[in-house]
Parts: sequence; structure tokens; C-alpha cells
Amino acid sequence: MLTARRTDALEALAAELGGAEIVPADLARPEDRRLLVERAGAVDVLVANAGLPASGPAWDFTPEEVDRALDVNLRAPVQLARALLPGMVERGAGHVVFVASLHGKTASPGSAVYSATKFGLRGFAQGLRQDLHGTGVGVTTVFPAFVREAGLFADTGVELPRWVRTVTPDAVARSVVRGIERGRSEIDVAPLDLRAGTFVAQIAPRFAAAVQRRLGAADIAERISREQREKRQ
Repeated sequence: MLTARRTDALEALAAELGGAEIVPADLARPEDRRLLVERAGAVDVLVANAGLPASGPAWDFTPEEVDRALDVNLRAPVQLARALLPGMVERGAGHVVFVASLHGKTASPGSAVYSATKFGLRGFAQGLRQDLHGTGVGVTTVFPAFVREAGLFADTGVELPRWVRTVTPDAVARSVVRGIERGRSEIDVAPLDLRAGTFVAQIAPRFAAAVQRRLGAADIAERISREQREKRQ
């Protein structure tokens, strides 16, 4: 079963896959989430991949834009997992995959709202994994870096400095499959240098922030925010 807001994109993907049920839904709407759960029935694997961009200074958002980012990026995956997990636990098998972002491990300029949603998703997944220990149900969180070719960043058309490498949608998809098959808790999908930088930022955030400023992270964030503004809705 495939779900998103855009019916045309769902139909194209279903055709590429050789057939799949499509359920157009706006995951910011509680009634759409309920409909999706009702239509899905017994679910073996939930891949929570829907997301909204939330780039820019927090004070640049309207209250409604903040709420929508929280609804789609955090509340929807939490509520879908809550609704579908009882069946998985009863059957003693299943898996939940949350697609987060490296911004769910460390923040950068212009990422306050977005990072809040992804940090929250990571915390929920870690706690959920503990609660599900011994039930046969697994939880994986995937943390991609900038994804080229498709997705929120790719749609901006912003060119990154040559030293900032990106990853492909296929790499993210393979990590989702690997997480399910191997029961991995967390998987970073990023070049080695970005993974190393994320690790350093977690243990030395002030140092990492100073390095980001020197490397022009604020300028990159401003350009991305400008291109993503209309997608906050």
C-alpha cells in the first residue's frame, strides 16, 4: 500500500512496482490517518517516510507552519505506529521503519523546527524499541544526508559546495530493507565525512557549530529555505 498527498505520483510509482494499492492522504489530518489505518488492515511493515521541509529560522514560521511540520514529521508516524503496533505484537512479528535525517542527530543553521521533529522521532523510536523487546517486532530509524535525484532537497535545485557529497534514493531504500532484514536499530545513510561530522557534533556541539559557520552552513541553509518556503503548507 502506497500513500502520499499526490495521486499522480502514487499512480506512477504503483505502475513502476507492477501494481500496488494507493490511498491518497494528508497525514497532517487525523481523519486521513484513521482512514489509512482502516484501509491497511493487518500490516507487516510500516515505513514512515512522509515529511515536510521545515528550513529557516524558527521566527520565520507562522504558528500554522510549525504545527503542520510537527503534524507530518512527528505526530503522524507516532500515531500510525501506535495504531498498527497492537496487531504486530499480537502476531509476534512486524517492523516499523522511521525515515528521519542526520538533522535528527545534530542541528545546523536554519534547522531548528526540522531538527525538533527529527530529534523527537529518534527519541520515540529508541523508546519504542525498548518497549517492544522480546515481542518479535522490530524498529529501525534511518538517517539520510542530503538526497539527490528525488525528494525535498533535490527539488530545491540548490547546488552544494563540492566537498558536501550527497546520497541516492536507492541508497536510502537499501538501508530501509537492511534495517528490516537485520533488525538494525539505527542506520546512517551518508558519506563518511558527514557521518564523522555528525558524531563530532554530538559530543562537541559548540565546536561543530563553529566549524559549520566557517564552512558557510548558514548561507546554504538560507538558500534551501528560500526554495522550500512554499512547501511548508
